[in-house]
Amino acid sequence: MAVPATFSILDLSGKFTMNKAMSGDTDKILALQGISWLKRSIISLAVVTLVVKHYKDDDGVEHVDIDQTITGGIPGTREERTLSWTERSTVDSLFGAVIGKSRRVQASELEEEFLKKDWTADTLEHGLIQSYVCSDTPKSGRTWIANQTWGIQEINGERRYVRHVKFTGPDPKEADIEDLLVYDYLGPN
Repeated sequence: MAVPATFSILDLSGKFTMNKAMSGDTDKILALQGISWLKRSIISLAVVTLVVKHYKDDDGVEHVDIDQTITGGIPGTREERTLSWTERSTVDSLFGAVIGKSRRVQASELEEEFLKKDWTADTLEHGLIQSYVCSDTPKSGRTWIANQTWGIQEINGERRYVRHVKFTGPDPKEADIEDLLVYDYLGPN
């Protein structure tokens, strides 16, 4: 389902599920991140619901907190993103030890063409959200980078919450995977 006409990159709050028919196949990326075949199979069958809370703290710094639940109400991971471009280490229940940073950024500041194309005019005006996460290789034993931009994109004539993912894996042959994650809007929190 499309986002409401009033929905914008300035407030991504709401409930979403990934539209698997419109999104790319994430299995290859998950495999390169070291996720087992069994877990990938479960993920491919499950419906993951994202509950997004987008707000500013008392200092005016933007935050995007995302709680995930899996089919049947099973709690998933929690993402807490501060849009300050400050590195933060964490141990994710699925991906293991990772280092991430997030920010609001103008498309013109990005180098990768895939991350800055096809956004709505209002998203480009207010800036994309960039999420840069990499494996903490010394702790995880894995090497990968997931560079994403988030925003609103028109797909099949509908405004959708979308993430552009540029994934770099450990093997030069698998170095650059570009994929879209397209979400269905379920309503407000």
